[in-house]
Amino acid sequence: MVTNSSLHYQILKHIIDYGFAPANEKLAELLNASVKEVEDGLYQLAEYHGVVLHPHAPKVWVIHPFALTATNFLVKSDKGEWWGNCAWCSLGVAALLNEDVSITTSYGAHGEPVTIHITNGEVQEKDLVIHFPIPMKEAWDNVIYTCTTMLVFKNEEQIDNWCKRHHISKGDVQPIANVWAFAKKWYGNHLHPEWTKWTGDEAKQIFKDFGLTHPVWNLEATAKRF
Repeated sequence: MVTNSSLHYQILKHIIDYGFAPANEKLAELLNASVKEVEDGLYQLAEYHGVVLHPHAPKVWVIHPFALTATNFLVKSDKGEWWGNCAWCSLGVAALLNEDVSITTSYGAHGEPVTIHITNGEVQEKDLVIHFPIPMKEAWDNVIYTCTTMLVFKNEEQIDNWCKRHHISKGDVQPIANVWAFAKKWYGNHLHPEWTKWTGDEAKQIFKDFGLTHPVWNLEATAKRF
């Protein structure tokens, strides 16, 4: 049966197992449905903010925390490798894999490489910070753009220089260890067969639980999906 939950689960499981999203024909086979039912379901899942499709076709482009096209974040484990959309998403990939991983990226996407290691459930490079410049209430206006701006930096001074260079307003700056803890909670139910999106109310509470109080994290109270 094609539901938001069943589609989401089968897509994520396939990406983790094989490194790429299943074709719609494969999803139809897995869900005992027609390709048309799968395609209709993908459009519904996209409206639910559970997947991002290619602009002109029912084909998975992004299913958070995974990207299906090349990004500035490569997550590797002994079992395989995957692209993350951003710093937050890449930590989310690590949380879903639940094993030792490395995340290869570059500071501010400017070319100087850095590798983040998560070993025995702990981030090893605890001095790094992550910048969140886009207000969460605007995140889904262009979620691809939002994700591409959530980057890793050495320190706040480097963020200040980056913001000035790219004429992007400075947002919230968080230590990577806190974002790692946050990502584990945020993506904690993503592989559940009965997954549902966090509501706006639930998201607000999670932000509060992890000390995310900067105006960037402000959301309107709502029982609708984030």
